[in-house]
Amino acid sequence: MSARDSRSLRLVPDGEPPLMFRTIHGYRRAFRMTGEGPPLLLIHGIGDNSSTWAEVTEQLAKHFTVIAPDLLGHGRSDKPRADYSVAAYANGMRDLLTVLGIEHVTLVGHSLGGGVALQFAYQFPHMVERLIVVAPGGVTKDVNPALRFAAVPVANQALRLLQLPGSMAAVRLLGTVVDFLYRGPFASATVFHDTGDLIRVLSDLPDPTAREAFLRTLRAVVDWRGQVVTILDRCHLTAELPVLIIWGDLDSVIPVKHAYLAHAAMPGSRLEIFHGSGHFPFHDDPVRFLRVVEDFISSSPPRVFDPHDWRQILIAGVTENLPTENPSMREAVLGTIVADDRSAT
Repeated sequence: MSARDSRSLRLVPDGEPPLMFRTIHGYRRAFRMTGEGPPLLLIHGIGDNSSTWAEVTEQLAKHFTVIAPDLLGHGRSDKPRADYSVAAYANGMRDLLTVLGIEHVTLVGHSLGGGVALQFAYQFPHMVERLIVVAPGGVTKDVNPALRFAAVPVANQALRLLQLPGSMAAVRLLGTVVDFLYRGPFASATVFHDTGDLIRVLSDLPDPTAREAFLRTLRAVVDWRGQVVTILDRCHLTAELPVLIIWGDLDSVIPVKHAYLAHAAMPGSRLEIFHGSGHFPFHDDPVRFLRVVEDFISSSPPRVFDPHDWRQILIAGVTENLPTENPSMREAVLGTIVADDRSAT
């Protein structure tokens, strides 16, 4: 193990980059920005906020200009009655970067943020130098049953219970008990691995505006059957783009099997499976996460967008760009794309 691998990370809340604000289209957008060097945009997942990256931000800021926004409807950003689709979030990231004077960026997206990063790379390919997705949404239908339940109308009434006095204390106590069981007699039960982070996300939902924004975002991508949008139909457009996929093998939110489908659908992508990590590998193993991300960026020259190459890939279509050495994986990817219960992003 190298000296860099053995570094220790300390989370010092007071040392986090302070929140900054810009008003875009009449809505206040919160974000953190720190460091110097090539721009690195960190996009969090559903219900989360920019502080989720706190354990890795300081180290990344030694080499990059790190921008970590609170997505609209999340954290300290405004929570209007608005379009919370993946495409709308991608537009919001484009607008924020434009306001900040950033023309090219390496994207790092987690969960919903991974889907937003992929959508951004599709909508604004000329702005993207590299793409790193961490357990991104939008591969196949599979998703944690709790999110399926939250997407149905009755869930809004259930989530209102979080407003009752003492409700969050009870939820945190339940999380503590589940965490104890997971580390003890039920250590092999993957479903409990991410409980702590999921409880943390729930802690913002007693606020009515945050809850409504969460539900609008969730229902744009999930219904009672599971994830309703797919990214696989356009993943072949990343053929000339350096792509890194990171997934925890104990992910209880989006199963790790999605990693292999995403890898097959993105020609030339790199895949890193974090053994012993769940849906938040940058929390479970931040030192390895930093090493993998930094090594990927240092070994991958930034993509210079070529409209002619993009046009040729678009004309060739998805079937011409999938790997052929694994027929079953090819069939699985194509089967997901043409499923009639999925929508393209």
